Amino acid sequence: MREIMTTTSQYSRVAIWLHWLIALLIMTQLLSGKIMQAMGPSSLKFEVYQYHKSFGIMILLLSILRLIWRLTHKAPALPDTMKSWEKRLARLSHKVFYALMIGIPLSGWAMVSASTFGIKTRLFKLITWPHIPGVPQSESLEGQLKQAHEILAVLIVLLLALHIGAALKHHFKDKDDVLTRMIPRLKPRP
Repeated sequence: MREIMTTTSQYSRVAIWLHWLIALLIMTQLLSGKIMQAMGPSSLKFEVYQYHKSFGIMILLLSILRLIWRLTHKAPALPDTMKSWEKRLARLSHKVFYALMIGIPLSGWAMVSASTFGIKTRLFKLITWPHIPGVPQSESLEGQLKQAHEILAVLIVLLLALHIGAALKHHFKDKDDVLTRMIPRLKPRP
């Protein structure tokens, strides 16, 4: 059943599920990225890399799905009590989130595609995922893409901190329904 594009005070179940699933996957990726950097060469490190790539492709596909959903389903209006600069910042942060949720996996995929090792990506050991056509294998390009991937990861950590801080501010200080729209069982603060 397709939702009607009307103003609502709650995100749809699909939007909520995609939000939390992608958030969990991003946290997993940030943790696994740190673990991979600390590991020495081993078969376990190879497995962690393969799962990191698998979850990265999942984030890419789910983020594209989420963006399509967002473009076809109206989000709840921001509270009238928010200042205009806060509303602009909220809208901008969501756009940057989408850019990072899609850009980080793309940079990782491009990095793997540029690798001179030519190691195949096997999503969850089941599906061979192709390299990006036209990306030349080059140590220099791979290094640049690795640096971009890491910088984008730092940016998403900073944006996550801002996002979580803003959600908590809305709930505990402003006492509005911003957080409860994404956590339906949470009750607004009196």
